[in-house]
Amino acid sequence: MKLDESALAATTNDLTREVDARGVADLIEFRMDQADDPLEQLAAYDGELPIIATNRARWFGGKASDTGRLDDLFSASRYDAVEFVDIELETVRAKEWLAHEFRENDVQLIISHHDFDETPDREVLDAIIEQCAEFGDVAKVAVYPQNQRDTLTLLEAVNDATNRGIDVAGISMGELGSHTRVIGHLYGSKLGYAPLLADDNDYAPGQIPLEKLASLIELTKNERVDGQVIDTIRSEVSVPKELTLSD
Repeated sequence: MKLDESALAATTNDLTREVDARGVADLIEFRMDQADDPLEQLAAYDGELPIIATNRARWFGGKASDTGRLDDLFSASRYDAVEFVDIELETVRAKEWLAHEFRENDVQLIISHHDFDETPDREVLDAIIEQCAEFGDVAKVAVYPQNQRDTLTLLEAVNDATNRGIDVAGISMGELGSHTRVIGHLYGSKLGYAPLLADDNDYAPGQIPLEKLASLIELTKNERVDGQVIDTIRSEVSVPKELTLSD
């Protein structure tokens, strides 16, 4: 599956809820690290949406322990429904052979970097995106803003990476960065993530429920993004005053 345009992934730890995402999401991000019997769930999966398999370690914001984490992720990559595997930049940088091993199972790689404390300086952020792209098909960066300027730094980095031909997904986390989940696609971000409604798991700070995020994104796709659209988005999420989306 090639991400020619921006796609929306519904995040869940329960694949039986895939039906709830149909018609709204383009993919399912299956959080194996927060799931009961994840490999059994994959074996039983008969849904329509392709899967991003994620098995996040504790030090990268997940719940998986070291023991067997990558083995389980590799087993997941063998299932036909799994079209993407998310691997942390730090992991694949330490074990470069991983990328080749996963590609043998005909999956595309999302190489991700998470910073839950801050947004790196622009030069550092650009370098991180470049490194993620070196190992993977999609470079994913999720950073935490200390101020509204940080959210613009993230969007600018995503836009420039896109212009350089990199498939990138960029997210500024937390309430302050919530608007980047809505408008990231306007800057070239290839992937958005949103939990299914009533999912009480905390996958990442600042996430917006799937149906709401999808409707807000749709607003930005209709005709010209004018002041009224910006005001509607601003009523739902935090938007920097200096941000202008209209031409």
